Amino acid sequence: MSQQFNPPHPGETLREDVLPALNLTVSAAAKQLGVTRAALSRVLNGRAGISPEMALRIEGWLGVENGGRADVWLGMQAAYDLWQARVQGAPKVARAVIAA
Repeated sequence: MSQQFNPPHPGETLREDVLPALNLTVSAAAKQLGVTRAALSRVLNGRAGISPEMALRIEGWLGVENGGRADVWLGMQAAYDLWQARVQGAPKVARAVIAA
């Protein structure tokens, strides 16, 4: 499996693709998702990640047929988080010795 280069934060996808496609403001989207405007804004601006709860909200909101699958949103978040961790440098640990 090849390593993805600098994946976008999933909030960027929501901000740049989803909200404009639905012609929604942050406030309107937050209301539809059942979260505060501040909470959604933190996600959209990359200051908070997509939690499992938020992923389920997005799934219910967009529907699985429209790209709203919770596992996809969580996968995007995991890819972003892993990339950020790799950029910061993997911690040095001793390799485990596995008995044969």
